[in-house]
Amino acid sequence: MIVQKTAPPEQQPATFEFSAENQEKAKAIIARYPQGRQASAIMPLFDLAQRQHDGWLPTAAMDYVAKMLDVPRMRAYEVATFYSMYNLAPIGKHLIRVCTTTPCELRGSAEVVETCKAALGVGLNETTADGLFTLREAECLGACVNAPVVWIGDDYYEDVDTDSMRKIVEALRAGNTPPPGSQKGRQTSAPIGGPTTLKEQTV
Repeated sequence: MIVQKTAPPEQQPATFEFSAENQEKAKAIIARYPQGRQASAIMPLFDLAQRQHDGWLPTAAMDYVAKMLDVPRMRAYEVATFYSMYNLAPIGKHLIRVCTTTPCELRGSAEVVETCKAALGVGLNETTADGLFTLREAECLGACVNAPVVWIGDDYYEDVDTDSMRKIVEALRAGNTPPPGSQKGRQTSAPIGGPTTLKEQTV
């Protein structure tokens, strides 16, 4: 189970507001929803706020979005604390989330977690001293066919094992972006050896 805790008061900014560019993006997001249903924009606006604020969502940003959408602050807090994609405290530059739900567990995610711990020198829910990495577990990333799955930034790294996980960490540490997707060359969710049906495209 993922436990979300807000940052302590000394880490919370006193205020938050969208940048001019994000103000325009927020207006466009809100306009997607029917009149009277603008409160439904709360999740994409939280995402926008989080991206603006170094990858985490302070309480001031929740309050700001709640006021913008005219919803009670408590409702905003409920949304932010329920969904694990929102980070309620500062994180490292790279947030590594290893799925440890049953399909990934059966395919070796526990070993992937241990590989991350050893490579980073931190435990779960901890950030490296240089601020480069934060390590977490994730509840079901929804890509079971390519388990184990690791979520980093906006990308999924699939079919991960201990060797490929070490290489991913090394690449990120060197400032590179390792190719996301299957680490075994699988075509989307096809069998490892390639498609077995519908091999040819016909008109």
